[in-house]
This record gives sequence, C-alpha cells and structure tokens, in this order.
Amino acid sequence: MSSSFSPNPISPSKLRSDLYSFPCEDEPSAPLVISVLASLVERTIARNERVVGECGVVALKDGRSRAFYSRHVLDMTIQSFLERFFRYARVAPPVYVVAYVYMDRLCHLNPGLKVCLMNVHRLLITSIMVASKFVEDRNYRNSYFAKVGGISTLELNSLELNFLFLMKFKLHVSVSVFESYCSHLEREVSFGGGYHIERSLKFMCGGESTSKERERRELNQLARVL
Repeated sequence: MSSSFSPNPISPSKLRSDLYSFPCEDEPSAPLVISVLASLVERTIARNERVVGECGVVALKDGRSRAFYSRHVLDMTIQSFLERFFRYARVAPPVYVVAYVYMDRLCHLNPGLKVCLMNVHRLLITSIMVASKFVEDRNYRNSYFAKVGGISTLELNSLELNFLFLMKFKLHVSVSVFESYCSHLEREVSFGGGYHIERSLKFMCGGESTSKERERRELNQLARVL
C-alpha cells in the first residue's frame, strides 16, 4: 500500500479552514483532511503490524470485532478509499473528523481490536457512515454507502450494528472533543512541514481525554462560583 504523500505541503491554517467547511455540490477538489487522515491511518497500520506481526484476528474472541476482518486486502489505498466517499456521497470534512474520533474511541473500548490492512476499509466505511448520520442533516441510505464502499447492503447493516454495540452506543462528540481532534490533526501537519506524520492514532487520543478534563475543571469552577 503506497503512502499518502503530496508534493504540495498542507499548512495547519489551510487544514483548519478545511476542517470546518461543508463542500459545495460542484466542489472539484477533495478536502485536505483526507490526505492527513489517510497518512495517519497508514502509519497506525504500519506500527500495529510491526508490534503484532499479523492482524491478530485469530486472537480475537469477540465475534463483533471479527466481523470487520476481511479474508482479502482491498487493492485500494486508504486515501483513494476516503476520496470515494467525498466524490460519490459528498461527505463533508467534519464527518471525517468525527469518524476519526469514532475509530479512536472504538479501539480504546476494545483493546484487542487493532487497525490493520485486513479490517481498515470496513472500519472506515462504517465509521464514516455512522458519523455522517450524526453530523449531516440529510444522508444517503445504507445501500448507497455500501455501493460506494464496495460491499453488500446486508453486510454494511451488520457492520453498523456490530459497530454500535462495540461503541456501547457512545456516539456523542462534544464541541470541545471535536476541536481537540482538529487540533491534533493540525499538530500532525506541523511536524516537519507538510504532513509527514510519525505518530500513530493514540487510542484514546489525548484529544478526548484532555477535553473531558477541561470540561470537569470548568464545571468545578462553575460550582465554586455558584
């Protein structure tokens, strides 16, 4: 799988503007977040496979987690796969960020589940579809997302159900959590110029835990004032 690098470096300010935008119908270029997220996921896969050696599907006892593993690796780069959802379903940048939060949260709640080449495409299509339902006012049917992702509607319906149970139905993403993940993506872009990302997804990424700590401090301060 080739790495998602671009000859044109992405600046944090450009990425920040992109992350909070919703594309027009005739927008020709894919959001910048796709390249950043693709590179981040690819490096996560590389690190997981160095540590585990293989995907570790044999060690998984949870049938819901095993459902995301494929017998064959899809011959498509992560970036190309993510771009399909923008091209055919007009998935907005904030949806990709929320999908990133979901994948992070999913792996935190299920430590035995490691993102690898055998499961990444099913994890991405499911997290993107669920995130789209959470973020967007109007959405395509599951059957359409399945067609874009190259799987059957029946399989995607099953993946969505497994995903929800593995997530313990914890789908809410607060504004502070969303912003912390955006900041994390911006920091990744800042390293070395462009988005030559060396760190992997941090399950649970510091973004969510930090934002929760900040919210608790704010509540404590408010309680003292009242």
